[in-house]
Amino acid sequence: MQGIVFNGHYLTYFDVAFTEYWRATGLPSVLQQASDGREMFARKATIEYQAPARFDDILDIGVRCASFGRTSVRFVLEIHLGDQHLISGELVYVYADTTARKGVPLPEEWRARLTQFEKLAPEAA
Repeated sequence: MQGIVFNGHYLTYFDVAFTEYWRATGLPSVLQQASDGREMFARKATIEYQAPARFDDILDIGVRCASFGRTSVRFVLEIHLGDQHLISGELVYVYADTTARKGVPLPEEWRARLTQFEKLAPEAA
C-alpha cells in the first residue's frame, strides 16, 4: 500500500474548496442559480502533481479567481502541506442556460463581486 491520497481525490478537494470560496463571495448558490434557469457548469479541470499528500495530512487549499471570459471564469487552486506545495490546479466554469446548455454572458455583478472579493482576500504569507 502506497499510503498516499489517490489522484482522483484531489478533484474532490478542489470542488469542496471552490464551493466554500463561492459561498464566501456571497454570489448565488447552485440552487439559486438553477431556479433562475442559468448556472455554472464545469468546463475544464486540470491537476499538476508536485508531491503526494498522505493519509491524515492536514492540507491547506487556496482558491483564486484568475481571469474572466465572456461566459466563463477561470480559477487556480493550490494544495499545501504546511510550507510544502503539493498540487496545483485549474477549474474553468462556464455560465450557461440550463435548458439550452449554451453559454450566456457572465453577469457584470458577478465579475465585480469576484474582483472585489479578490482585492479583499488576505495576502498569502
